Amino acid sequence: MREAARADTEINSCAALGLPATARVLFAVVDANGTLVRGLGATSATRLAAGMYQVAFDQDVAAAAYVGTVGPGKPGGLAPQGVITVAPRSGIANAVFVETHGTSGHADRPFHLAVLA
Repeated sequence: MREAARADTEINSCAALGLPATARVLFAVVDANGTLVRGLGATSATRLAAGMYQVAFDQDVAAAAYVGTVGPGKPGGLAPQGVITVAPRSGIANAVFVETHGTSGHADRPFHLAVLA
């Protein structure tokens, strides 16, 4: 039981990485239609246009590190092939801008987004 509590503390605080005690690992899993399927610290996801999304979190993530990957929103199956780019959301400190692309340009794709804030 003690090991599980220690692991939870390290995951929630990022202490094992030598980061400040206020650092957190956040994530969001989003369906191709922009629905937030699940997450940690994620408060909403919005499809802005074909292949363009905004994911909001419960804290400022403007200076965070982001990692995104195209992946299924729900268990079972695979997501269609695609490419993803992630960036801070201009003018919205608690959000991340996500673009997904297929072979012919912007295309709706489900994705996973990790944020180290």
